[in-house]
Amino acid sequence: MDITKFKPAYVYTIYIASTPEKVWQALTSAEFSRKYFFGNSVEVDLRVGGAFIVRTPDGALHISGEVIECDPPKKLSVTFNVNWPELIEKLGPTLVTYEIEPSGESVKLTLTQSQDRVLSDDILSGGRSGWPAILSSLKSVLETGKPLTVQMAPPQRMLDALKEMGIKVPGM
Repeated sequence: MDITKFKPAYVYTIYIASTPEKVWQALTSAEFSRKYFFGNSVEVDLRVGGAFIVRTPDGALHISGEVIECDPPKKLSVTFNVNWPELIEKLGPTLVTYEIEPSGESVKLTLTQSQDRVLSDDILSGGRSGWPAILSSLKSVLETGKPLTVQMAPPQRMLDALKEMGIKVPGM
């Protein structure tokens, strides 16, 4: 995949009292990810071209993609495509990159979501509400052992924008 066409839609940075190795493990372990990703499990074949999968708590496929770059415990880039009919076809692929850097006794974790085309703010509102909750819960689990309780649902404005584009959204 030619990622040179991808431009950041947004960037999040969070500091975590942990080590790069523990943050990497949290991001790439199905068992650990269930703790902070609201019951979802992340499965990663840690090699370029390997599968990237997120499953819902009941085991259903939620997100699929491919590993684009893998440099443990520093950087992981994956395509990140929600498994909704027509979504990828009309919105194109999403590239998610995690960069892990030591910062004193902490870790600086930067998440960048990039697209290969311009998307409306309404469409991007899903990630803008989801990523802060996921990263905050990750930080909480690594620092305290306890995840955050956050009510997660796609923003109505995103669902309305998808519907206007003719994209069928499950449950609607």
